[in-house]
Order: sequence, then C-alpha cells, then structure tokens
Amino acid sequence: MVHFPTLVPFFLVSFAAANTPPALQYIFSNPPSINDFRIPSVHESAVLARRMLHLSSIATVSTVFPAHDAISANRPSNIGGSPIGLMEYYAACPPYQSDPTILAISIATAIKNAAAGSNVTLSLRYHVPPPSTRPPAKDPYTYSAANLPRFSLIGHIGALSSVEVRAHNISGCFLERHPDAKPWTPGNDIHESYWARLVVKEIYWFGGFGDRAYIGWIPERVWRNVSMQEVEAVRLPGEEGWRQGELMEVGWETEEI
Repeated sequence: MVHFPTLVPFFLVSFAAANTPPALQYIFSNPPSINDFRIPSVHESAVLARRMLHLSSIATVSTVFPAHDAISANRPSNIGGSPIGLMEYYAACPPYQSDPTILAISIATAIKNAAAGSNVTLSLRYHVPPPSTRPPAKDPYTYSAANLPRFSLIGHIGALSSVEVRAHNISGCFLERHPDAKPWTPGNDIHESYWARLVVKEIYWFGGFGDRAYIGWIPERVWRNVSMQEVEAVRLPGEEGWRQGELMEVGWETEEI
C-alpha cells in the first residue's frame, strides 16, 4: 500500500501560526527579547500594579492557620500550618495608597490568623472590561485571562490609630467603596473591629506572558515611590485610552529587569 503524505492547506498553516501561544518557557519567565514586544521595566510594572490596586477594592487575602490552639479555636486538629485564602474588602485610601486599608473584624479568619503571627498576602487579578467596551486588539492573546496581569502583596496587619483614622477620614474613604460595610465599622453592636492597613513588604508581579511582560519581584522602595500622577495616567489592557503595545509615558524610570 502506498502512503501519500498529508497535505495541509497553506491558509490553515498560517492561521495556526498566528494563533499559537508563546512557547511554554516564555509564559512563566522573562526570555531574551525575540519579537516586537517591549517588556516593561520594574518601575512600569509597579505603576500598573498600583493602577490595579487603585481601580479595584476586593481581593483574596491569604493567611496560615497557627500550629497551636487549633482545637480550642473550633478548627480541625490537623489544620495548623495550612494556608487559607478568602475574599476581603479593601480600599486604597490616602495617605497609604500603597498599603491597602482594611476593616479588620476580630472574628474574621484572616485577622485571627494574623494575630497569631501569620504573614498576610493580598492577591489581585485584572478583570478586563467586557468586549462591548474595550478596544480591538491585533494579538489574539491580549485579553486572554492567562496573559492578563495579577500580583500579590505580602506583609502584616498594622492597626491605625484613632488620630490617623480621624485625620485622614479613613472611614469615609473605605465606605465610599464599600457602603454596605457600615454596620461592621468600629463601635458597632455586631462584631469587634478596627481600622488597619496591610503594611506591604514584598510584591510579586505576574504581568502576562514572559515575552511581553515583566514577571518577578518588585522592590518595596519602587512600589512606594510610584506617584498618584503615574497611577492616574497609565492604562491597563482594555481601559479607555489604552492602546495596544504602548504604555503612557509619565516620567518612567529606566531600570534593568
């Protein structure tokens, strides 16, 4: 029997090539530049992360159960040392825009774990606007969830003093984003609570596929040195004013990745 080679129409080859995702080694790391994408600097990535923090107000907060006192806390006896992540409200309130403000409810799992010594991680991912409102993109992976930015802030809970709360109108700022949280604010009759902030010490950024976005750690000083002018000027994929392949230039620093 004679076997003839399978012929694939050229237009199918072209279509497949245009829609092939980046090589696996480029999805989770930064390779040498091999295409027309420009990988943003660490500072540019910090601005994008701060933009995400500014736009959103709901995140996943992760903590670790303490190894001790598990049974008396009405928890399974073998849960000590296990991580748990739950949805939490936050607000990027001035003058602590780089340290998310949190309404700490003492009975909440994350707050109890933090009080027992756990570090706290706040994680965000970017939710692209719906197709009806976002500009078109040439790259088929521009709006892919796998290629959209996400990051984690690692630190500890720091209580805000009554002086800070009054001076900076922390309650007003937080309730502007979360009016439904008013019944749980400090002094309520339901749960003990207090105003706090996540004191950020480490930042891990995953900007997208590694051939077009920075993936890695952002130094704390870079995170804190981002200005609100930069945050308000930059645009994330799909936002009004965003253009594919272009970052708004607002005094970017030149940094090596």
